[in-house]
Amino acid sequence: MKISKTIDLTGELCPINFIKAKIALEDLKKQEILEIYLDDGIPIKNVPRSLELDGHIVLDIEKVDEAYRVLVQKEGLNV
Repeated sequence: MKISKTIDLTGELCPINFIKAKIALEDLKKQEILEIYLDDGIPIKNVPRSLELDGHIVLDIEKVDEAYRVLVQKEGLNV
């Protein structure tokens, strides 16, 4: 699995972390993978769910030290 882009959103508040993740996905082509680092609590609960509601696929969520690593595959109309 090749990661196309990585963003570290630890320390970012909701909904700014979701907006930044969404903007990062806009730069990718369909099927490419975005690696996101998020804080525990509300960010790890809300951001993956919101990205799925936007039509993207959350491939994996893994705890890494004090943060979470989320792999998201871009879906949608953009090619």
